[in-house]
Amino acid sequence: MSTTNSSPDLTQRPPRSPRVRLGGYVLLPRILDKGRAALAGKLGEYHYGGKGMDRHFFSFVGLDHEALKAELAKGSSDSELLAWVNATAKHPRQPWEIAAWGSYHESRTPDSDAETITYFAEAVGKFSKIREDISTWFALLDLDDYCTFGGKP
Repeated sequence: MSTTNSSPDLTQRPPRSPRVRLGGYVLLPRILDKGRAALAGKLGEYHYGGKGMDRHFFSFVGLDHEALKAELAKGSSDSELLAWVNATAKHPRQPWEIAAWGSYHESRTPDSDAETITYFAEAVGKFSKIREDISTWFALLDLDDYCTFGGKP
């Protein structure tokens, strides 16, 4: 195995943006950061695995988050982990499927039910009462990461 990225300390800085892609997959670099941080005991307020946005990736490719965590524990690099994902996925995807799935998630807004819209509005409101440009889940995650580590909304 090649050398790994160092384990990020997510008590000091956020993981990579959900928009960052690896092998075309959105979310994957962020998931790798959170998995490495979890293994190092430096996950902070973040969650790794079958919760939140992570679950969409694991469902899309048909992988168990614990299996990926076991691969992360081996010290694999991002490129090695991408190769493992592609070889192990129960739902192997073509590049066009990965691109379409990524585009969908980049532009995904809250579902139209009142509970989800209220949750989203309250989550944005924790950071800013005047930001009207935060309309997608990825924008909310980026805003949360930025503000949590000292940025001004």
